[in-house]
Amino acid sequence: MDNFKTRLSDYYNKFNEDKRLSRRHGQVEFMTSIKYIEEYIKPGDRIVDIGAGSGRYSIYLKNQGYDVTAVEYVRPNIGKIKRNDPDIKVIEASATDLSMFKDNEFDVAIMFGPMYHLNDKEDKIKALSEMKRITKRIMFVTYYMNEYGILKHAFIDNNYKDIKDKIDENYHIDDPDNLFFFSRIEDIDELNDICKLKLIKRFASDGPSDYIRTVLNKMDEETFSAYLKYHLKTCERKDLLGASSHIVDILQK
Repeated sequence: MDNFKTRLSDYYNKFNEDKRLSRRHGQVEFMTSIKYIEEYIKPGDRIVDIGAGSGRYSIYLKNQGYDVTAVEYVRPNIGKIKRNDPDIKVIEASATDLSMFKDNEFDVAIMFGPMYHLNDKEDKIKALSEMKRITKRIMFVTYYMNEYGILKHAFIDNNYKDIKDKIDENYHIDDPDNLFFFSRIEDIDELNDICKLKLIKRFASDGPSDYIRTVLNKMDEETFSAYLKYHLKTCERKDLLGASSHIVDILQK
């Protein structure tokens, strides 16, 4: 096993993704993403979830009656998927090599993890190209945003002095030894252009939610419901997208 995969496996062996998505900031991300996915999928669709994590999205969609295949790179997550649903189809593979699948094998592809674990531009292009190859109709891709990384990790968490050597003159985080890599809108647009992917819609899956975790957790149900409605009304605003912790591209060939 290569060093990066070992480090990634160690991280996900300790990290509880199900718990993250069950907390309020994670609920915002999950409910928003599902809302958009359900707008585009059709009855009978075959769905591939590339970088399925603990299987939260795969299992939800399987339980809605869809034919879902979960693809995951690290074994701790594969174990979590199988524990959460022993009957779901799971394949161990990297997003950059999906050669086990035929062209246009799936109607819909979801790729919510790999793009923020791939630092090399060529690897990102490979992942997008492989996803495009195996998908007929619609694709969902998540990115981890640079301004969130700067604001949260450098300033809010008061780590600027520790990471300042990993921030370039344009305040883009450049840390090739990290497990997570950050993007800006222009970086994403360039990848879409290279891979000849058509952007249908772009939304912030969590908006400011990760910045205000403790605030969300203290809200009563009525206030949290109002916050969620506000988020869903504003999550496509171009003037807010770049500061979200995650954004999702909805793409076609």
